[in-house]
Amino acid sequence: MRRAFPSHWSFMLGEISLYSFIVLVLTGVYLSLYFHPSMKAVEYHGSYAPLQGEIVSEAFASTMRISFEVRGGLLIRQAHHWAALIFVASMFAHMMRVFFTGAFRRPREITWLLGFALLVLGMFEGLTGYDLPDDLLSGTGLVVVYGTLLSIPLVGTYLSMFLFGGEYPGTDLVARFNTLHVFVLPALMAGILVAHLVLARRHRRAQYPGPGRTERNVVGLPFRVYAVKSGAYFLLVAGIILIIASVAQINPIWLYGPYRPDQVTAGSQPDWYMGVLDGLLRVMPGWEVAFWGHTLALDNLVPLLVGGGLFLALGAYPFIETWVTRDGGRDHHLLDRPRNRPVRTALGAAWISVYAVALLGAANDLIATRLHVSVNGVTWAVRVGLFVVPFAVYVVTRRWALALQRSDRDKVLHGRETGIIRRRPNGEYLEVHEPLSRERLYVLTQHEQYAPIRVDPDAGRVQRVRAALSRGLYGEGTQIPKPTVREFEEIAHTDEHR
Repeated sequence: MRRAFPSHWSFMLGEISLYSFIVLVLTGVYLSLYFHPSMKAVEYHGSYAPLQGEIVSEAFASTMRISFEVRGGLLIRQAHHWAALIFVASMFAHMMRVFFTGAFRRPREITWLLGFALLVLGMFEGLTGYDLPDDLLSGTGLVVVYGTLLSIPLVGTYLSMFLFGGEYPGTDLVARFNTLHVFVLPALMAGILVAHLVLARRHRRAQYPGPGRTERNVVGLPFRVYAVKSGAYFLLVAGIILIIASVAQINPIWLYGPYRPDQVTAGSQPDWYMGVLDGLLRVMPGWEVAFWGHTLALDNLVPLLVGGGLFLALGAYPFIETWVTRDGGRDHHLLDRPRNRPVRTALGAAWISVYAVALLGAANDLIATRLHVSVNGVTWAVRVGLFVVPFAVYVVTRRWALALQRSDRDKVLHGRETGIIRRRPNGEYLEVHEPLSRERLYVLTQHEQYAPIRVDPDAGRVQRVRAALSRGLYGEGTQIPKPTVREFEEIAHTDEHR
């Protein structure tokens, strides 16, 4: 009960993902009691008059019943969707916090991999749930998924047949997605969460630098206080999700209507976390390569490989950094300030910029229509931005971090600027600096400072003497003093000055 837990606002990002996952489980159980995962065609006779008499699937009809006839159904359904968005967003923000502060270093490499796997599974969990209502918007997205799967060489057709149960749209899609969404993926995510929490308890939380905090201790709240705060925070997160679900409409399938293969929803975008893949697909030229009687659809395959590589690079980064810096032999329990690791911070910012530019590409049609510009112009801007923006962001972020380091150094050496100007007797004006507090000095200076490379003043002297001898430039009035007997002997063993 007296186990210490470090306290910092950024640690709450991981807790938001945990609490929103609990909300997802609770609301998902409620929704599964009324949802019928079947693509069997039925005639709609529900309370929504504009669709009465339409031929829809049982999945769509049951979702409409949940929205309009089940008590509290629309609130729970919208809370489930909003909780999914918050879950992925909080995981993403939590991983970025871990990345920029170096919390992935030994002994937490496995914890990082578990968090990365949880993020990827959360994205696919959202994708499978997004497609369950069998409405026109989700069906339009499934066409993209189907085409992307088919573009995978050798195994693409087998994957699509297994997932869709035949030619698109098939008859078993909703049932199979429901199995993945309700049983398989949540079970995997729950197992990863448990393993993540066990490892976090075993290795203890890393903490930010501060007075009394070292690599060998933990300064924070005792567990009994931390547990009370966490319980209240769960209620706060759940309450905010329900408030959002009460006032902000999301995924109104009655406006989209049931899915029909001969129709496409205009202005359709997936949830934000899948927008990066959709954006890469939209800006990729329609390239195809034909060989040996087969066609390789590069317009789908290349975005899939680039998107997958983008996330794999994020997952493998801790091991790459350890290999490059040769820092794998000791544990780290103190977090870095991002400015003190300019290269890592710049790489992370460049990674986020790729994600952001691709996300803009997923909305190229909406940007074109709302801003009255050419959709081709927006597409080309995104194409160029995918190559130019990350490089520019890397350079600017790295220089920014170095400038912040210099600012910290000036504060430590000269103190804080007070804004008070004094005039000396000789007429010179000086700004008064106030020394920093000991606590602030501790934070600014408690980071790993690499020892400067020592330069031996005699190192290279023999080489300089050898060059001077060849030109006769030694002795009085020169930069090279007259060689000693030992230096002459050493030179005589290696060159022609015997």
